[in-house]
Amino acid sequence: MSDQVTSFTASDFGRTLTSNGDGSDHGWGGHQLVMGGAVKGGEIYTGSSGMPDFAIGNDMDSGEGRIIPGLSCDQYAATLAKWMGLSAQDIATTLPALANFSEPDIGFMKQLT
Repeated sequence: MSDQVTSFTASDFGRTLTSNGDGSDHGWGGHQLVMGGAVKGGEIYTGSSGMPDFAIGNDMDSGEGRIIPGLSCDQYAATLAKWMGLSAQDIATTLPALANFSEPDIGFMKQLT
């Protein structure tokens, strides 16, 4: 059964690296966890940009410490949806912004046979 059950976290925002005086503001991206027997574990999936540099003013900082993510929440969702058995057409209909990314399947799930 372990290959048929997957747990995952979901959030479409992270936090900024800078303080607004009361804490940090909403930023982009964030870490997600995926667990289960069908997960290709032991890897960190970051996209082509690699691990972000968590320094204010780096190339991936869009301003005020808002780090631009290397992968989209749409790619994350599409990878899980494909594993759950949705067709490519259903995934494209459900996640229309996915067309903006060259790699819709991040590759962290083993496909069921």
